[in-house]
Amino acid sequence: MALQHVAAQDAPEVRFDVWVINNNSTDDTQQLIDEFIAGRPNWHTSFEPRQGLSFARNRGIERARAPIVAFTDDDIAVRPDWIAQIARTMRAHPEVDFIGGKVLPRWHEPPPKWLSRLNWTPLAMTEHGDEPLYLSIERPWCMVGANLAVRKSALAWAGGFSPDFQRVKDGIGSTEDHEFQFRLWRDGRLGLYEPALVVEAEVQDDRRRKRYHRRWHAGHARYCARMGTENLTEDMPEIFGMPTCYLRLIAIHGAGYIESAVKGQPDRAFLHENKIRFLVNYVRQYHADRQVKGTRNTLERTVRGVRELARRKLSSMPALAELRGKHLRAHGEAERMRSSR
Repeated sequence: MALQHVAAQDAPEVRFDVWVINNNSTDDTQQLIDEFIAGRPNWHTSFEPRQGLSFARNRGIERARAPIVAFTDDDIAVRPDWIAQIARTMRAHPEVDFIGGKVLPRWHEPPPKWLSRLNWTPLAMTEHGDEPLYLSIERPWCMVGANLAVRKSALAWAGGFSPDFQRVKDGIGSTEDHEFQFRLWRDGRLGLYEPALVVEAEVQDDRRRKRYHRRWHAGHARYCARMGTENLTEDMPEIFGMPTCYLRLIAIHGAGYIESAVKGQPDRAFLHENKIRFLVNYVRQYHADRQVKGTRNTLERTVRGVRELARRKLSSMPALAELRGKHLRAHGEAERMRSSR
């Protein structure tokens, strides 16, 4: 399906090549590719023996010779104007290094009530409205690789996609797209969300089940911990291995889950549930990467955390007392003024 939609592009003014990367397939995939590209002089194929999405993309980048490299996936239907729209947008915005657009779902049947747009992230869907938006370190919205075009010069500067954050086989929750874009943003480079650039993704049956979404959020948390997206530090007060600021967030989302469930809002309840799942798995991976293990270490950090919280509470008491005194004095002065009238 994906190859057929790319082959149906209406872009007479754009010269382009297509590279189909076989990522270490052991079935008849290569035969199917060869049969499809036969008779299409601008279509090519290459075999990447290292398993992983970043390895496959980087193989395509190596083979590409055009100044713009566009990416899509094997379960994506690109619109007929996809390549023409990429060319127009890149010409109109020489200040940006990459562009992305909408990734909309193709449902085989209506989704369950809990699977509203609030919970589309594990489906790799993207929809940020109908106005173009610049993307930068101040607005770090990730454009997913199913609908992404990057200048070859930016790809060369960044060194492609990192294998440390890639999806391998049936692994889910990976962050190779976001990590790549973060490197560009940190260098002061810009991206652009272009709503006219549209592709559609088949929503497979397993992705309509909560089990998939729960597994995705747990996996995504582990990848984000490796990226360091939440800025945890060793000096944060902890109780039983969990930073106290995260405990507060977990309590907030726990309350949100209960409230949503009572109000009959299954999508919001599931969103809160997965926020908690993300936080817990993020912290677990954070500690695992830093070898913070063992009961003794956890207890020591808990004792230090309790002491730190107590110290902060005590240090804030004089300030609170002073603030309360100012409030009482102001209230007394107001009462005297009213009684003198």
